[in-house]
Amino acid sequence: MTQPLHPAVPAAEQAFIPYPAPAAGNPHASEGPLAGLRFAMKDIYDVAGYPTGCGNPHLLALSGIKTASAPVMDQLLAAGAEFAGKVVTDELAFSMNGNNAHFGAPRNGAAPDRITGGSSSGSASVVSNGLVDFAIGSDTGGSVRAPASHCALVGLRPTHDRIPLAGCMKLAPRFDTCGWFARDINTFARVGHLLLGDDPAPARKPRWLLPEDVLELVVPDVLAVFNQTLQKLRPLLGSPEPVRANCGIPFDTLYWGFRHLQGVEAWENQGATIEKFGLQLGPGVKDRFAWSRDVAPNDIGRHHAVERDLRERLGLLLGDDGILVMPTMPDIAPLRAAPEDSLEDYRNRSIRMLCLSGLTGFPQISLPLMTVNGAPMGLSLMGPPGSDRALIALSASLFNIP
Repeated sequence: MTQPLHPAVPAAEQAFIPYPAPAAGNPHASEGPLAGLRFAMKDIYDVAGYPTGCGNPHLLALSGIKTASAPVMDQLLAAGAEFAGKVVTDELAFSMNGNNAHFGAPRNGAAPDRITGGSSSGSASVVSNGLVDFAIGSDTGGSVRAPASHCALVGLRPTHDRIPLAGCMKLAPRFDTCGWFARDINTFARVGHLLLGDDPAPARKPRWLLPEDVLELVVPDVLAVFNQTLQKLRPLLGSPEPVRANCGIPFDTLYWGFRHLQGVEAWENQGATIEKFGLQLGPGVKDRFAWSRDVAPNDIGRHHAVERDLRERLGLLLGDDGILVMPTMPDIAPLRAAPEDSLEDYRNRSIRMLCLSGLTGFPQISLPLMTVNGAPMGLSLMGPPGSDRALIALSASLFNIP
């Protein structure tokens, strides 16, 4: 028995990896808080009885069959969720496009002519196509938030280190997080209750903040729809207070800080394997690792300082009740036929927005509340560290506004 495939989707757009089902299987509890839900796992997490391919055929061949699963996998099974299979990831989780040169580009169920986004491309694909109820992904630079926005899904980048990442491939551990996708907020909240536990402090009445500097990064069509959405949500949001989320640090400085810190760790964790085995990496991923190889580790002190500075300043701005409300991405998902240089430009523009959460470790949730020119666009809430469950509860209240 192989993992389920979608009969209406071409093979190159399939999200499930057709691993044979292991003889022992991965049995789930007959009862539990997630009973009745089916889920998929991004193929950077270990699952007993399967290899961990990490989106690369060489790593797939080197992996061997895992004898133990990542703790998050065991936790889901123990809660009654049924495992449906492992899904495609961008190579070594180092892309935001959702186009794997070896295994194809999983189909965007909400906008089939547009990219799914990566690196959690398969996870977003199987949820947006209705093949599972939820799927586990990961977010280092935007790999849950971007696909969630592109595919009309709920997706969270949690507070850094809130969900353990044992049994998961490392890219840049200072930024790596475990996230997940669902089509509806109720299913999403059920998973969140299990994986997150309780927030460390009781939720306070939110103080809504409008990051005007972030809005300067989005295209005019997105800004127009976002402003309309704010008016619709006025019964809950009121008039958000205008702020500068970058707290006076230029976005270019934040962008390069994130790129250098991520690049150093990416090469530290994957560079030796790439060079030893001569991994044949696809476009974009190959270039990013080559750039990362040349980042001088002894030259990143100033980027560490930027990271600390932003975390301190934004922490003071948010306090324990501030919630930023903003578009998730600068634009709707690019078309599948877009050239590589155009996709790279979109990625770089996106990182300028997404790195606020990455550099600080603060949680950010993307909600499918906007449509721009017929394509999905996420609306994001970002809160102080440890406010993950509060963000999910606030998100549910936004969905209930008529």
